Amino acid sequence: MSYTIQDVNGCTKKLLFNFDQVDLSGQIKQALVAKQQNSNLKGFRKGKAPLEMVQKMYGPQVENDALYRFISEQYYEAMKKENIRVVGYPQFGNTKYESGKSVAFEATVEVIPDFELKDYSKFTFKKDSEVVSEEDFETLKKNYLVSKAEVAEVKDPAHTLAKTDFAVFNFEGEKADGTKPDNMKAQEYMLEIGSGQFIPGFEDGMIGLKKGDKKDIKVIFPADYHEEDLKNAPVTFHVELLEIKNKNFPEFTDELAKEFGFESVADFAAKNKERMATQKKREVQAKLQQEILEKLIGENQFEVPKALVDDQKESVKQELTRTLKQQSFNEQMIQLYFERWDDDVTSKALFQVRSGLILDKLARKYNVEATEADLDVKIEEMISQSGMKKDEITKFYKSNENIKRNLMYAIREEKTFASLMKDMKVS
Repeated sequence: MSYTIQDVNGCTKKLLFNFDQVDLSGQIKQALVAKQQNSNLKGFRKGKAPLEMVQKMYGPQVENDALYRFISEQYYEAMKKENIRVVGYPQFGNTKYESGKSVAFEATVEVIPDFELKDYSKFTFKKDSEVVSEEDFETLKKNYLVSKAEVAEVKDPAHTLAKTDFAVFNFEGEKADGTKPDNMKAQEYMLEIGSGQFIPGFEDGMIGLKKGDKKDIKVIFPADYHEEDLKNAPVTFHVELLEIKNKNFPEFTDELAKEFGFESVADFAAKNKERMATQKKREVQAKLQQEILEKLIGENQFEVPKALVDDQKESVKQELTRTLKQQSFNEQMIQLYFERWDDDVTSKALFQVRSGLILDKLARKYNVEATEADLDVKIEEMISQSGMKKDEITKFYKSNENIKRNLMYAIREEKTFASLMKDMKVS
């Protein structure tokens, strides 16, 4: 063996190569002949220049190329022989070459860390209920009917303001110094209680008021409020409730169900309850998996390759960029966002990398792999849930290797969690 291996840290190795007898003359001559055939030296037709002249002109370059090929071949051969799972590209250094005699060089490379998971058989988790309540279904119906609803005044004088009610009121904000800025007052303003449009605490402070009531509501503006002089500022709002309104929803009839693309009220209920059950099951499972990962990461600390974190950080930023653009952020705003929240982006990327390494470790332990049959089953699930045509979904996931690979990875994770949870206490 012409190399030795040193562990720099838990995820970095250095290989020191030393070859006492190395003759690159054969490779150099072969490269020179190839260069000769393509050379176009002055005074000679293309490919007809003497080999000696080609060597004089290109000798150092060709020899350097041959050396680099030799170094690369030896490095990759060592990686394969040692079964080292490399991350990113190696850094070569301290190259020493004596023509026709010896070669020595170093290669430093990040690797998938080798770590042992602590015993997780005694971990306990509580899984949320997967039952879709009637309240959940009624909320869905209201979401469909919201465009048909009418906002009308509540006639009952005893009715107290509650969430989802609309308050029509006058308000005036007073700062700690007694000033009452014009931008903190309004007349006959209408606000849906619980919508979160006002400063935290304001809407909660209005709950329970009756028509005609007056109240002073004290709030503290957020530390990240967009106006500098109001950050962390205490403000008292003088409020007078003029009117309470709420939404009157029409009866959900077969005619309305048809407008929404269903055959009848019964068809609407059957299809949506099935879809909601699938969605609820997915949400419950995702929450449980997140809790399991947080526990596993908290119990198992190990070094991770910087290259993996950097790559994952770029993926997180790309995903966030798409979301921010949907929220009308421009390029400058997006740049400022990432400058401000860089630590959070890095933490998220680090969590995802650690999760991936732990799940890969567990998948190997349980001999889990994603197969083409698993992919076909997953595609059938998507068809039943989305209502899209089989040909469209199959083409989307099977014609693009990157998309297919990501889905296969997700399937492997699902199967790994299924095996893992059998070895944990999940109630």
